[in-house]
Amino acid sequence: MKVAYITDDIYLQHDTGAMHPESPARLKAINRAIAPLSTSLVLKSPISASEHILELVHSAEHIETIKNVCAYEGRIDSDTVCSADSFDAARMAVGAGVVALDGIRSGEFERAFCAVRPPGHHARPAQAMGFCLFNNIAIAARYAQSIGYKKVMIVDFDVHHGNGTQDTFYDDDSVFYFSSHQAYIFPGTGAQSEKGEGKGMGYTANFPVMAGTSDSELLDIYGNDLPSFVKNFNPDIILVSAGYDLHESDPLAQLNITTEGIRSIVRCILDSADVPFVFFLEGGYNVNALGENVKVTLEEMLKSTSL
Repeated sequence: MKVAYITDDIYLQHDTGAMHPESPARLKAINRAIAPLSTSLVLKSPISASEHILELVHSAEHIETIKNVCAYEGRIDSDTVCSADSFDAARMAVGAGVVALDGIRSGEFERAFCAVRPPGHHARPAQAMGFCLFNNIAIAARYAQSIGYKKVMIVDFDVHHGNGTQDTFYDDDSVFYFSSHQAYIFPGTGAQSEKGEGKGMGYTANFPVMAGTSDSELLDIYGNDLPSFVKNFNPDIILVSAGYDLHESDPLAQLNITTEGIRSIVRCILDSADVPFVFFLEGGYNVNALGENVKVTLEEMLKSTSL
C-alpha cells in the first residue's frame, strides 16, 4: 500500500506564542516519531492553495479577514492566534489536501497523511475559531468532488466536535459527516440529535461520549456503528479528521483512550471500505504521545485493508 506523507517547514512558522497548546513542537515531535517509517512513505510537499480553492468553502470576506489579522499578527479570538506567516501556513495546510487528492487521482499512491498546522475542523465557512483558520478537510472534500469523487465521507475522531465541518455540509447529501467526540466540552455542538437538515437529513452522525470513556466503548462505535454508515452511504473516498486529543494523556480533554486503542480505531476506519483515504492532522496536545499516535496511524495505513 503506497502512502504519502505530506508536510512542510512552513507549518513551523505558524507562531501561536509561548504556552499555546497548538505549537510548532507538535509537528516536530511527529516528524521525529515517524522518521523510522520515512523510507516506506512517499514524501511530498504541499502547494499553496489559491483563493479560488479556499472559496470552495469559505467566503471572500472570511479569507480577507484572515489575511488582515495575520498581517497585523493579531487574534481571531482568545484561542485562535495569528502570526505574520500564519496565512501562508494555512494556505499550505489546505494545499496538502490538494496534493494528496491529485496524487491519489493520478495513481501515485492510495492513501495520504497530511501533517499540517494550523488544524481545520472548527473553521466555519465565515468564522475562524478553535485554533483553526481554514477548514482543511472541508475544502478537500469539495476539491475531491471537483476532480471526480462524487460521494465523500468524513470521519472525525478528534475529541472535540468538528462544528465547522458539520456546518459546511449540514444540508448536503453528497458529503457524509461522522464524528465521535467528548460531550459537553468545546465547542458545545455535536449532539446525537444533530443529523442534518433538508436533503442532508441523515447524512450527519454524531457519537458524543462521556469523560472517562475507554477503548472498548469507542471501539464499539468504530467497529459496529461506522461500518453500517459507510456501507449505506457507499463513498468514493474517505477523509479523516485525525485528532489525537482523545488520548488518555491529553491536557485538553478527559477520555481514556490508549495508543493501541487509537491504532484499533484507525484499523476499523481503514477496514470499513476499499476506497482511497486521506488523513488530516487536527488536535493532540501531549507532544510525545502525539508523535507515537501518528506513527501507529501510519503503520496501519501502510498495511493493506482486510476487505
